[in-house]
Amino acid sequence: MGISALFASVIAAASALVNVPGVVVNHIPASEERYVGSPSIAVLPDGAYIMTHDEFGPKANNGTRAITRVFRSDDKGVTWKERPPIVEAFWSTVFTHRGALYLIGQRNQDMDVVIRKSVDGGATWTTPADKNSGLLAQGEFHCAPTPVLEHNGRLWRAMEILKGAGAFGHRFNASMLSVPVDADLLKAENWTFSNALPRDPAWLDGKFNGWLEGNAVVSPEGGIVDVLRVDSPADREFAAIINITPDGKQASFDPKHGFTLFPGGSKKFTIRLDPVSKKYWSLSNYVPKQFAGPSLSSVRNTLALISSPDLETWTVRCIVIHHPDPEKHGFQYVDWLFDGDDLIVANRAAYDDDQGGAHNFHDANFLTFHRIKNFRNLTMKDSVPGAPE
Repeated sequence: MGISALFASVIAAASALVNVPGVVVNHIPASEERYVGSPSIAVLPDGAYIMTHDEFGPKANNGTRAITRVFRSDDKGVTWKERPPIVEAFWSTVFTHRGALYLIGQRNQDMDVVIRKSVDGGATWTTPADKNSGLLAQGEFHCAPTPVLEHNGRLWRAMEILKGAGAFGHRFNASMLSVPVDADLLKAENWTFSNALPRDPAWLDGKFNGWLEGNAVVSPEGGIVDVLRVDSPADREFAAIINITPDGKQASFDPKHGFTLFPGGSKKFTIRLDPVSKKYWSLSNYVPKQFAGPSLSSVRNTLALISSPDLETWTVRCIVIHHPDPEKHGFQYVDWLFDGDDLIVANRAAYDDDQGGAHNFHDANFLTFHRIKNFRNLTMKDSVPGAPE
């Protein structure tokens, strides 16, 4: 290909992505049958942003050789460069601690809990070969890129342990991992796993399928809770709030008071407590009335900024991304961080491209970055053009 033809192809490819909301960090056409999953974001001590995502789908090999891709931005998210991928890393959260970069999740889908460390900004990583180098537990687990929280001298990270047999969600037992902040995070002996709580199908009037993808959050009383996505065919969406003892060993749940209405609660979400406003914030797949139906968990074409003073009463503050089509468009599994008066966001997007678009709303073809400016002051009047109420 000549220089002019090459230049023309680059321009054509760029123009095909110009209407995608946010900054395109990675694009995988649906025809490759590898889809963008598990976005996560961290800020290095030098101010650089790190974003990660794994791949899933028929040709992703996430059951035996999962791949997590790593990207770095040195200009606050305007441009991104890919770093070497990580082999055997799935459903992972990227985070910083004591000046180093870490990645915690699973080795492959449903397999082993592992953590890796990087001291060069994600260029190279340790290998979780054994219990002294990052292999924290062996067995079957489930998780998503939810927060690693520092509180009361420990780091906290939610995880689900898979037990028994059954349909999606039925095997998920909610648990919490924690470790002293000054411990070697790569040594399994330093970590504590709480007991694992199974679901009760009788909850929510017999419409409770399971809980998953929990968030470690500081409660209004100053303790630790695990706030989980709820899989239920009900006509409303819920989150479940599990209490964790200060030593991280015991998890308990009160079904009479532990379920709370949560807009977008049947999809993955990230919750963080803002030290400035003293409110809890999340970006969720809220379902506007005109998109309501029998499967709320399949509606992901709207991303809403929501907040709560107490983890129980949630208010939709603003619609930050929306597309009128819910079948092949989705903005989901977002991870985000506070950045002064802004939120910086990693998003898994199913959207149009010049190759037929996404396979469906779930099988994302884009990784995108977003900055939500002055988020504390946003109202529904600030929603994106065409957003539903």
